[in-house]
Amino acid sequence: MGRDRNKSNGRFAVPRRFTTRAMALAAIFLAVSAAAFGLQATGALKAPNNDWSWALPRNFPTPRVPARNPMSQGKVNIGHRLFYDVRLSGNQTQSCSSCHLPELAFTDGKTTSVGSTGDVLLRNAPSVANSAYHRTFTWANPALTSLESQMNVPLFGTGPVEMGVNDRNKGKILRRIKSDPWYRKRFPKAFRWSKKPVNWFNIVRSISAFQRSIITGTSKYNRFLRGKAELSGSERSGLNLFMGEEGECHHCHGSFIFDDQATYAGGPLEKLKFHNTGLYNIGGTGAYPTGNRGLYEITGKKKDMGAFRAPSLLNVAKTAPYMHDGSVKTLMDVVDIYARGGRNITEGPFAGDGATNPHKDPLISGINLSEQDKKDIVAFLKTLSERDYSKDPRFWDPFKHKSRK
Repeated sequence: MGRDRNKSNGRFAVPRRFTTRAMALAAIFLAVSAAAFGLQATGALKAPNNDWSWALPRNFPTPRVPARNPMSQGKVNIGHRLFYDVRLSGNQTQSCSSCHLPELAFTDGKTTSVGSTGDVLLRNAPSVANSAYHRTFTWANPALTSLESQMNVPLFGTGPVEMGVNDRNKGKILRRIKSDPWYRKRFPKAFRWSKKPVNWFNIVRSISAFQRSIITGTSKYNRFLRGKAELSGSERSGLNLFMGEEGECHHCHGSFIFDDQATYAGGPLEKLKFHNTGLYNIGGTGAYPTGNRGLYEITGKKKDMGAFRAPSLLNVAKTAPYMHDGSVKTLMDVVDIYARGGRNITEGPFAGDGATNPHKDPLISGINLSEQDKKDIVAFLKTLSERDYSKDPRFWDPFKHKSRK
C-alpha cells in the first residue's frame, strides 16, 4: 500500500464496480498464465527420471527445484515424517511442526516462537506453505535462497537455539533416526547412491522436498478464478482496492502467491526486495528494536534499517499475529497501519511515529481509505485461505494418523 491513490500505472487499476475485465486482470495478475510463461499449469507434472508428479493449482507454475535435490516421492515421504518427528531435536521435545502447525497454515499463532531449550525467538514464525516459490527465506537474509540453506538455521542455529542440534549431539540424533525401522527401510531406497544414507545432508534434503510439496489451490479466491465460486460484494470491492491504485497493496503483494519476489522454473529470478514499512521509528531516529532491525543486521547499511521481506498473503487470515515480530494482532490493525503510512507508538521504549521513519519505503506513504474500504480489503484477504492442511493426508501429522507411506 502506498502512494497517491489517484495515480494509476495503467495496468492494475480497476473500477470500484466489479467487472469481467477485473476478473481477467485478477487472473493474470495474481495467477501465472500458462500461455504467457510457456508452462503447464494444471494437472500432474511429472519430473524427469523419478517418480514425483506435481499436482498444482490451476495457473500455478512448476516450482524451481535445485539440481542437487530433485523431487522424489520417497524423499517427500521421509521429509514428511521428519518434519513431525521430535527425535530430530537435541532434547527430543520439538519438531519442525512445533513452530509450523498445519492447522494454522504452518505457523504457530505465537507472537514469536520458542525453541526446544526455551529460547524465545525474535521473529514471528512464517508459513512454509507455498515456500517452493520463495526467492529468499526467513524474514531478512538475502543469503538464504533455498529451502536447503534455510533448514540449517532452525536445525543448527545457536543464537537463539531452535531445534538444538550441535556438534555434541548430532551423532546421537542420527542414531535415533537410524534405529527406527520405518526410516531404516526407506532412506536406502530414496538415497540409493549413499553408502550411509541416514546423514544430515539427506535429512535436510528430505525435509526441504516435503516443504516444497506443500502447495494447494482450495481457497475461495482460487476457486473464484476457476469460475467455481462467487465473491460477495464486500470481497469484490476489496479485490478492486487491493489490485488498484486506491489500496495499492499489489505493489508489494503482486505475484501469484501475493508477495513480490516469487520464483518458478523457467521464470526470471526476481530482484531481492526488502521493505521498511514504518512499523517503528524509535525516538524519531529511524531505528528499529535491536536484534530485529531487518536487512540492516546483515549489511550494516542505514538504508537497510527495518527492511524485511514482504510475506506471501496466501492463508493470511490464519497466520495472526502479523509482521516480522508478531506485534500486530489483527488484519484490520495491519490495514490501519498501511493506510496511515506507518505505526505510531506513543509510549514505552519503542515510542516514535513510523510514518516519519527516514528509511521507510516510499510506497508506504499513507492512503485515504474509509472504514468500509478497510473492511472490504480484509474481507478479500480472507478469501485467500486454504482448507485446513491438518486434514489433508499429504500434510497431516503421521504420528497422529496411520500412514501407508
